[in-house]
Amino acid sequence: MNVREYYTYLSGAREELWNFLRALPEADLGRPLIEGGDRFRCIKDLVLHVIDVEDHWLHDVARGGQGVSARYPHDWVRPRAEEYALPWILQYGSEVQEQTRAFLASGPDLAARVRLIRDDPQGETVTLDALLWHVMTHEVRHAAQVSLLIRLLGHTPPWLDFLRFVRPQPAPAQG
Repeated sequence: MNVREYYTYLSGAREELWNFLRALPEADLGRPLIEGGDRFRCIKDLVLHVIDVEDHWLHDVARGGQGVSARYPHDWVRPRAEEYALPWILQYGSEVQEQTRAFLASGPDLAARVRLIRDDPQGETVTLDALLWHVMTHEVRHAAQVSLLIRLLGHTPPWLDFLRFVRPQPAPAQG
């Protein structure tokens, strides 16, 4: 498994989740279901946060300020995403996803070191590969939270498991 293959899966799962969310009432998507959550309280908060993390780490940090968040002004620390319509959030996500797909298709050097704090010459670095895995794992964790919140609203979330998107192949016949 490599980052390009896994991002392809993740993009498919993301589209399934987003299509499901489009069918839910806006009021449900912005309903504060996480009591005491100072940053993330509702489904839209988590969706917006996942998009922000991908845009920040991949496009602003790893690619040197090529993110699209400036076109979607909001408070990324405390998103209060109930204030934004779902189509606005998903448009932002679509732009980030297209940039990521194009970046991965360009064949970046996954062994390249990425400085986590760009203006700190003594700062820590990780490989681009590790940073991509961080971003993708982050999304999977929050997608699970979104699925739980969908259940708390009384709905059955879509099946987003890896094997739904990459079907196992039958074993070759022996002998």
